[in-house]
Amino acid sequence: MADLNFVYMTRERLNELERDLKRMKTEGRRDIADKIATARAHGDLSENAEYDAAKEEQEKFEIRLAKLESTIQRAKIIDESQFADDETHILSHVKVKNLNSKKEFTYQLVSPEEADFKAGKIAVTSPVGAGLLGKKVGEKVKVQAPAGAMQFEILAIE
Repeated sequence: MADLNFVYMTRERLNELERDLKRMKTEGRRDIADKIATARAHGDLSENAEYDAAKEEQEKFEIRLAKLESTIQRAKIIDESQFADDETHILSHVKVKNLNSKKEFTYQLVSPEEADFKAGKIAVTSPVGAGLLGKKVGEKVKVQAPAGAMQFEILAIE
């Protein structure tokens, strides 16, 4: 499901990104313009470190803005009703037992753009996320992760 032309996400995440884009185009650009104007007022631009820093910040800001616009344009909303309830898919909440450590974890499988490990959201393109996709309760999954080989048992799917 990891199609390079699309960015799969939930409606909520798309709404959040659209709000961020609007804020960046208004407040963000205005803040940077103010910094540049303030630095420009300090005189000779050829030796003005504050001006150089403000221009560099503007460049980085515009790159982030362009990336965000691209992500929004390529967004494809995920409709959970398209997926079977008995196997893991993008947006599934999957309770697993790490057979190596005997610890249980619950992950939500999400697009790379929504991944947030601290919040328990793992990308379907990550080794663990890809290994869990399409599996059913009771299945055991072996995953080769950067930290080494891991084995999981699927305990529940929501």
